[in-house]
Amino acid sequence: MDRERGESEDNLDYSVANVEKALHQLYYDPNIDNKNLAQKWLMQAQISPQAWQFSWALLNPNKVPEIQYFGASALHIKISRYWNDIPSDQYESLKSQLFNQIACFASGSKIVLTRLCVALASLALNMMPERWPNAVGDMVKMFQTESSDVDGKARCMALLELLTVLPEEFQTSRLPQYRKGEVRNALAQESGAVFPLLQQLLQTDSPVFISQKALKCFSSWVQLDIPLMDCESLMQASFSSLQNAELFDTAVEALVNAISQPDAQRYVNTLLKLIPQVLQLQEQLRQAVQNGDMETSHGICRIAVALGENHSRALLEQVEHWQTFLALVNMIMFCTGIPGHYPVNETTSSLTLTFWYTLQDDIMSFEAEKQVVYLQVYRPVYFQLVDVLLHKAQFPSDEEYSSWSSDEKEQFRIYRVDISDTLMYVYEMLGAELLSNLYDKLGRLLTNTEQPTSWQHIEACLYGFQSIAETNDVNYSDVIPGLIGLIPRINISNVQLADTVMFTIGALAEWLADHPVMINSVLPLVLHALGNPELSISSVSTLKKICRECKYDLPPYAANIVAVSQEVLMKQIHKTSQCMWLMQALGFLLSALQVEEILRNLHSLISPYIQQLEKLAEEPPNPSNKLAIIHILGLLSNLFTTLDISHHDDEPEGSEAKKKPTLQGPNPVVVVLQQVFQLIQKVLSKWLNDAQVVEAVCAIFEKSVKTLLDDFAPMIPQLSEMLGQMYSTIPQASALELTRQLVHIFANDSTHFVPVKELFLLVTSVTLSIFQQGPRDHPDIVDSFMQLLAQALKRKPDLFLAENCDVKALFQCGIMSLKFPEAPTVKATCMFFTELLPRCREIQPIGLVVHENGKLLLQATLEAIGGQAPRNLMDHFAEILFALNKHCVTYLSVWLKEVMQQQNFPSSRLTQVQKDTFSQQILRDRINKRRVKDIVKEFTLLCRGLHGTEYAADY
Repeated sequence: MDRERGESEDNLDYSVANVEKALHQLYYDPNIDNKNLAQKWLMQAQISPQAWQFSWALLNPNKVPEIQYFGASALHIKISRYWNDIPSDQYESLKSQLFNQIACFASGSKIVLTRLCVALASLALNMMPERWPNAVGDMVKMFQTESSDVDGKARCMALLELLTVLPEEFQTSRLPQYRKGEVRNALAQESGAVFPLLQQLLQTDSPVFISQKALKCFSSWVQLDIPLMDCESLMQASFSSLQNAELFDTAVEALVNAISQPDAQRYVNTLLKLIPQVLQLQEQLRQAVQNGDMETSHGICRIAVALGENHSRALLEQVEHWQTFLALVNMIMFCTGIPGHYPVNETTSSLTLTFWYTLQDDIMSFEAEKQVVYLQVYRPVYFQLVDVLLHKAQFPSDEEYSSWSSDEKEQFRIYRVDISDTLMYVYEMLGAELLSNLYDKLGRLLTNTEQPTSWQHIEACLYGFQSIAETNDVNYSDVIPGLIGLIPRINISNVQLADTVMFTIGALAEWLADHPVMINSVLPLVLHALGNPELSISSVSTLKKICRECKYDLPPYAANIVAVSQEVLMKQIHKTSQCMWLMQALGFLLSALQVEEILRNLHSLISPYIQQLEKLAEEPPNPSNKLAIIHILGLLSNLFTTLDISHHDDEPEGSEAKKKPTLQGPNPVVVVLQQVFQLIQKVLSKWLNDAQVVEAVCAIFEKSVKTLLDDFAPMIPQLSEMLGQMYSTIPQASALELTRQLVHIFANDSTHFVPVKELFLLVTSVTLSIFQQGPRDHPDIVDSFMQLLAQALKRKPDLFLAENCDVKALFQCGIMSLKFPEAPTVKATCMFFTELLPRCREIQPIGLVVHENGKLLLQATLEAIGGQAPRNLMDHFAEILFALNKHCVTYLSVWLKEVMQQQNFPSSRLTQVQKDTFSQQILRDRINKRRVKDIVKEFTLLCRGLHGTEYAADY
């Protein structure tokens, strides 16, 4: 077998004996490599011409099911994928053989029977409607004919299996689009041969397994968009089957599929008939809930939601039946509020949430007059929904919650997020009145002295406020001041409640910015919570929001905020990410202070870290020191990300009184950076070969330069020098990223650009030497380098005029980089060339290099399109062709002619006519970039032999 598998495909011996040996190897050989070899060989066997011979032999009744199954599968593959290879005069004999085999296996292996049915279904779909006009009717007649060899029930089950897989095979078939429409219509017309049979089987005292198969068959057929009115009798039978526990799940699936078909909304009368039938399930639903039967309640809910969600618009428009539809809505409300905690006691309520979105959308889409009428009926329903959702969002008792698994707790968290999203959406309909209701509810809960309130009720009510305030503008609301006043009265005795209090305050940060007098009511709560590690995420994110939104009103509280933050940072009670957020919060806070105060606070805030860093810089490198260094550098980076005293883009209009005078002297961040610069250099000297430490150092300067922009200028000489030394010693991608930022920001600053230019030329020279040694092991450096070159071409193209800038070498590096397997590197390189080509006329060295080497670029681009690069990168290569055509059209026409004359280039699958057509299309389109991309996509499919295949369909 191994020898045979190694031979060329043409000489492979796909005999019955060899196929059986390979199957034995696949199923029973313990060696995984042998299994893989066998599987590969068998896949080739299935599509070989010999498959027609061995398939029938493998179906011999004496063979084991695994072998028979492979034979049936091979037949299906040959029919479904290689239909055009079958001579038309063999269709009838193939049909007859398949019918005979299905009859033989009716009492045999079920998996083999199903595979044979799928094969016959594929044959029928390919022959319908011209060559086999009454396919389905013929199938029914064939199996209804008495046969002494096959038991009646077995024949019935085989027929039902065949009828079930026929629509399923249609859904996954590879028929061309025009044929799909023809075959769908033919199948829909033939439902008349199927439905009476199913009706008969479901109405008589058929064995359960036959009724179940009949329901599955109905479920399969309704997905062919059969008119809903033609399904009425079978849907009635399906409703009756819901009373039988063994048929329940299958009946639910059939009803949901029938109700959910897109075309069903056209049959309003049938939909109206369905509502009473669904409403009759309410007693069964209540019994299921009472008995804790989650499967039954889940199934009934699915049916009700399918009817309401898919057809709410059509049913709303039947004004004379408004009470019937309202009854269905109330039934779905019952499902939303089903007793028990999700997901432990029930899994049904989550199914209903989308319905409430759909119903609201449909109501709000009516014209104004009609909308008013519907809102009179449905606003009370939605207020009830809010109560139900808040009840469902409540945490269980502490004891019960502690018994839940981590997976159950995570599912409950996601469920609460879904409820939050629903409340946010419902607010659009109910508006200010909803906030008033929530406020009244919270007020009653907090002031009820007679009956103590559980924390769960208070938490859920606050969660409702938080859900709405997080994404909606509540600034106009007159209840928010009262809410802010109530929050300090909450007895916070629980982590979940404390978390929600924090998140609610965070959601109101914008409101606090407009009402600064209220900040003092809630800020102490937030600062107190900072000291609790269990409230780490909620307290830190809330402080960050307050510092960002209210920074111009926080100076009176700044000393306290900084002191508390310093304390929790020193105690190390928060995880790294929360420490970073906290530093960002402090950056926002300090931005609003006077320069002297900023410097004083910065000194007290970062001095302990500087001292720690000094100590670490003296010690020999080790893993724990590395983590500590990266942590400290990260804290500084995050502080400098938000500490912006020069740019007030986020200031509200008319807030001149809050603005500080224009900065005199250096920016405080620059002052600090200059003070610690030598220390950072010292750290680098010991950790220069560690990419993560270098990245952390670069991040400090990169974030600072992005925030400070021009104010960063005083740092440029020493930073450029340090970056040059770093990169010359051990090149790292992060140094190139920082260089790119400097080029971007200071390109047009003649005073400060000189050191940046020197840095650019230095890193360019060093990177060229990497390319000479072999860049394959450094895709990250190549990626960042190409991005740097593209940025330089965009912002400062005259850099390429410098004497020591070897443009030809850079061009050749780009061609090498185009052939990298890493997609980001290839994208960056394509961007380099699309920025470079427009500079041909403007920058003489570039024009010269393109003239001499442009053909190499074209060749590399066409090789990529021809199959060397992944298809998802073709748009980027098309951009290069477009740029060549736009800026070098005279050269391109010559180069295209030359390269396309090479044999088998860019693919052996192309004819010369196809290559010439592509060349003409590219040269013709100098304006429409989208068109060029489409041309390249078509051409790459031809190159890869995929044009016209199913692989091309999603492309």
